[in-house]
Amino acid sequence: MSRSNESSVEQVEPKAAPAAAARITEIFSEHAEFVWRSLRRLGVPAADVDDALQEVFLVVHRRIEEYIERGFMRAWLFSISRQISSHYHRGVKRTEERHRGLVMSATAPDLEEIVALREAERVVNAFMDELDESQRLVFFLSDLEGLTAPEIAAALDVNVNTIYGRLRKARKRFERVVADRDGAGS
Repeated sequence: MSRSNESSVEQVEPKAAPAAAARITEIFSEHAEFVWRSLRRLGVPAADVDDALQEVFLVVHRRIEEYIERGFMRAWLFSISRQISSHYHRGVKRTEERHRGLVMSATAPDLEEIVALREAERVVNAFMDELDESQRLVFFLSDLEGLTAPEIAAALDVNVNTIYGRLRKARKRFERVVADRDGAGS
């Protein structure tokens, strides 16, 4: 009887599991930083982002077979990240303001560069906080993460022309913020 149980266990186990595991490892290696940044931009606090990152890749593990031949990997990962961050926000009451740290490169910049980078980060974050969510996501994905409009449209499940319109409005507002800031600094 135990021999037949062992036989049935072997039959249930998928034969493509090693190939899928290799594919997931490859996806993680190529896109984990993007997912991490996306989760941060979607409001997951730094202390919890590693757990959320793991959740994203658990979903990828469960759904990798559904993805094959669909294209736009980063768009797919962003849509999963968006769902995970949404679950996070529904399940956890936030007790402190988001922490926005400056990720510094391996080579230490001088003090003036640090001050300039922090000021630029402050300006961009303040600008993005003023945008409505639809423009904020499009601006973030396009101008900060480098996704194309078709990738963003796929990630957000929105018409590509809508993406172009939201991006155009966000960029115009950003140009005004920069112009106002430069005018005030003169």
